[in-house]
Amino acid sequence: MCAVPKCFDVKNDMTESRLDIAAELTYVVPEEEAGIQLRTVLRSRLNLSRRLLTRLKTVERAITVNGMERYNDRPLTVRDRLSGGDVVHVQIAEETVDYIEPEPIPVDVVYEDDDILIVNKPAGLVVHPTKGYPNGTLANGVVHYWRLKGEQTRFRPANRLDQETSGLLIVAKHGHAHHQLSDQMQNDEVWKQYEAFVYGVPTPGEGTVHAPIDRDKEQPHLRVVTPDGYDSITHYDVLETYNDEAARVSCRLETGRTHQIRVHMQHLGCPLLGDKFYASNELARTPFLQAAIAPLSRHALHASELRFLHPMTGVPLQFTAKLPPELEQLRERLRQGSES
Repeated sequence: MCAVPKCFDVKNDMTESRLDIAAELTYVVPEEEAGIQLRTVLRSRLNLSRRLLTRLKTVERAITVNGMERYNDRPLTVRDRLSGGDVVHVQIAEETVDYIEPEPIPVDVVYEDDDILIVNKPAGLVVHPTKGYPNGTLANGVVHYWRLKGEQTRFRPANRLDQETSGLLIVAKHGHAHHQLSDQMQNDEVWKQYEAFVYGVPTPGEGTVHAPIDRDKEQPHLRVVTPDGYDSITHYDVLETYNDEAARVSCRLETGRTHQIRVHMQHLGCPLLGDKFYASNELARTPFLQAAIAPLSRHALHASELRFLHPMTGVPLQFTAKLPPELEQLRERLRQGSES
């Protein structure tokens, strides 16, 4: 008997539950790939992450070739070289252990299938439990929503939104989907578009901010533009202006740094309305603008559009979310004030 990881350990007392299959993958080896290693099929053809592959090796019948865990009359190993026509099948069982407590928090579901969940997050809701927010988060609400449906799915956000940022967020429903989405994120293949209301009017009216971002050394919870920071690119387009004192701006992220839009708009001299960290109330120098932003209890940033490839099928997907009521009301106040 060979030892893990050279062959698959199928001892019953060490295997994970086989009850909740989250995803199934199949690959038929073409004749021109005869002799390919099983490891290459799993990593390069089916795009399994190393972490997931390591876990699957401990699960009975998670990986089979031609419906069996044996190949050429011996235990299947990732080093086995396959023949043309061989069928590699992978069953990914959901990890049901999760420390997130279900809570009856409303969840605005935009789209859901067996692999992903798209939600429209309201402002004020933290995405994931942290030391400062151990509960009352979007994750708690999503887990509760799934438990009511009888699903033991873990919460795996593929992108993050700040507490006060509203809009679209992708949640992967199993590890393989999360890995595929993470790859798209890292390769800047996910179209992420936002709407923001800012002080002043960015000049020129359409452009790109290419300015590196890193932590503020004196205030680590903040980010700053610095030559030694991480490459950061934001494309923007001014949609509306209000007496040249404020503007509605469309922003598209080419990279995804923490607070990127907030920092880049500040860098342009046009921080977000209502931003407690990156803007000063003194920027509202006229009664018109003061009146417009007075009722605002959040910063004015909304994730309005997402485009990406489905992590399992590769089909292009696109989702949009209109401005929430408080930002629609802000826009109306700015319009009315600028017309008077």
